[in-house]
Amino acid sequence: MSNTSRVVLALGGAGTVGSGIVKALLDKGFKVAVISRDSSRLDRLRTFISPSTKENLTTIVGDVGSEEGAELAKQALLEAVGKVTDIVSSLGFSWWQGGPPHTQSVKELQWVMETLLFSTFVSWKTFFPLVRDDSHCSYTFITGGAGEKLLMPGTGFLTVGAASSLAFCQVLREEYPDVPCKLNEVKINAGVAAPERMAPGYLNHLELGEAVAALVEERDTSHRVFTISCPADLKTVLLERNPVDSETPPCGHSLLLL
Repeated sequence: MSNTSRVVLALGGAGTVGSGIVKALLDKGFKVAVISRDSSRLDRLRTFISPSTKENLTTIVGDVGSEEGAELAKQALLEAVGKVTDIVSSLGFSWWQGGPPHTQSVKELQWVMETLLFSTFVSWKTFFPLVRDDSHCSYTFITGGAGEKLLMPGTGFLTVGAASSLAFCQVLREEYPDVPCKLNEVKINAGVAAPERMAPGYLNHLELGEAVAALVEERDTSHRVFTISCPADLKTVLLERNPVDSETPPCGHSLLLL
């Protein structure tokens, strides 16, 4: 199956991480669909991608964070593109530092969980059936290492939410060991930013996008976790397919996926 005949659903594709992935997929010849509640973010995405690939991008205004909204979005998606062969999920938010747990409300914790875990679960439950039974299809989760440690004082709820997302991905790998669809996770232990906002140790979202697009393109691994802790890992871990699952990042960085 050539790239031009493959359709990738990029969940979270209008965000910083997702936009880099969307651009790279389009540049490789894939057709890409992006769902977002915010039409203005979809407009920005259309101006960001390469002009020659715009006809291969489908954008849909919808909410994949609720079961009803996700079903409606799926119907609109299938009407627009007809099929989906690959899914990349980079749902979540960039930062939370609301303070120590005893100063927070249950409502705030619920919001964090809805953003980081519930949307990932609902979208997976809704869209995974589109690809699960085909060995030529793939589902790739983009997660962050914030769930493995407290990044700094006041970010505790972020750790709780991110840890839940990591655990959910682990559950899927172990609950569905023999599913034909290629099921993988790319865990980012570093900050991710656009070129104009880069800082030491951060990943360029364009370079990250190219590496993730290469993983989707090849479909030669499944049920693996690819841990990215610094720019060099994009080549050694993703492009050369050497999964890293160590507790201590080899490049010495343990920042938040932005």
